[in-house]
Amino acid sequence: MKNSITAIIFSIAIVVSAFLLGDAFMNRNKADGTISVTGLGKADFSSDLIVWEGSFSKESYDLQQAYSDLEEDKKIISDYLFSKGITQDELVFDAVKSRKNTRGKYSNDGKYMGEEFLGYVLTQALQIDSKDVEKVEAISREITELLNKGIQFYSQPPRYYYTKLSDLKIEMISRATADAKERAEKISINSGGKLGKLLSAKMGVFQITGQNSNEEYSWGGTYNTSSKEKTASITMKLDYEVN
Repeated sequence: MKNSITAIIFSIAIVVSAFLLGDAFMNRNKADGTISVTGLGKADFSSDLIVWEGSFSKESYDLQQAYSDLEEDKKIISDYLFSKGITQDELVFDAVKSRKNTRGKYSNDGKYMGEEFLGYVLTQALQIDSKDVEKVEAISREITELLNKGIQFYSQPPRYYYTKLSDLKIEMISRATADAKERAEKISINSGGKLGKLLSAKMGVFQITGQNSNEEYSWGGTYNTSSKEKTASITMKLDYEVN
């Protein structure tokens, strides 16, 4: 009797093992049930806003005289910029910054003897924001003409922006999503399956780089301001069900 029970249990074990092995073999060629794809949305565009900054300084032992000299330079610079087509709405002057210019005094044997006053230094910065990109670009290149007027003007490189960035981002997301879906459809067809419903969608980082540049993408996003001609890109990761 004992031998019969053992034989029955052994037979059941063989049947179960055969079923599990057979099921594993049959499922070897089945898809996981989901597919993950990443699509890219990309577009070139031209900046429609330029920001240009510069500054000028005056120095004098007399603070009042320094302010007067700085005000004269300000008028010369304003007249020059207005003659080049800059409007009052585009031009903003910052508050005047002042500091004492000093240097250390030392004896012949190197002993510190205090500070020597060299005068007051007054500096004023200006900023131009304009949608006339070409106009401001030209002025930023020609600003050295102020040297002929006795003005020591320090110019910064222009920065370029795009005012329709929100619309562009939506367009890029749409392109990236369509690209990802197309990839998913091709993969599912080639694997003999059928693309099912969308399970999840994850947007990547929005990147803006200069056209034809070697700028690298950043995990936190790149936002180029030094190039007038730019390229925007974004990725979308989609997870689909596969039937």
